[in-house]
Amino acid sequence: MKISATIIVFNEKDNISEVCDTLSWADEIIIVDSASTDGTVEIAKQYTDKIFDREFRGYKDKHEFADSKATGDWIFWIDADERVTPELQRSIEVLRSTSDTELPDGFAIARKTWYSGRWIKHSGWYPDYQMRLYRKSESYWDGVAPHQTARVKGPTEKLKGELLHYTKRSLAEHHRVVNDYATLAAEHLSSNGVRSGRSRMFFGAVGAFLRTYVLKQGFRDGVQGLIIACFTSYGVFLKYAKVWELQNSKE
Repeated sequence: MKISATIIVFNEKDNISEVCDTLSWADEIIIVDSASTDGTVEIAKQYTDKIFDREFRGYKDKHEFADSKATGDWIFWIDADERVTPELQRSIEVLRSTSDTELPDGFAIARKTWYSGRWIKHSGWYPDYQMRLYRKSESYWDGVAPHQTARVKGPTEKLKGELLHYTKRSLAEHHRVVNDYATLAAEHLSSNGVRSGRSRMFFGAVGAFLRTYVLKQGFRDGVQGLIIACFTSYGVFLKYAKVWELQNSKE
């Protein structure tokens, strides 16, 4: 079971060393950059010589490019701001001694997020299972920008252990990411003929807040839960507002 770990990056000098340190068990590390200017690539060279530069054409394209460079039969993809826990590493090592015919095509892994000084246990952010370990030959990338993910054709299972996600170092960064993601999502929706107006903006935003704060119990995450719910609501509103802006600019 040869496993290729893939990381797509852009200006991740503060994260690249720590994430690579938790990937020492991988057979190879593939890093795909997009012209970073902060020294990310120089640091990454301490861990792997398989570093590629790819013009940013969307996250899906960048992930697919990373997968194409992997030589392993299995791919483990991880973001620069995530870390592999010892329990997750042990679970992966157990798979190496398992007959290939007994393994599914992919494994979903729980992700726990650190946000503004607190581990988030609700708000729809936990356990937040992600398809992260999968057979290269049976995989493909799918989903709505910017949240595309790896999928497999056959059966999947959950793997013990967690990914630790150290996201959004400030509210300003969270706000910037929400705006960037809303732009990508709006462009995708608009290109697929989706239209927007007052009702979609308003009820989409209200629904997102109630779903995050009430149904997914964001209120149990303290002040951070309220902030997450508000940002989630704002992100939905902004996405549909940008769809509206695009359709009006065309008209």
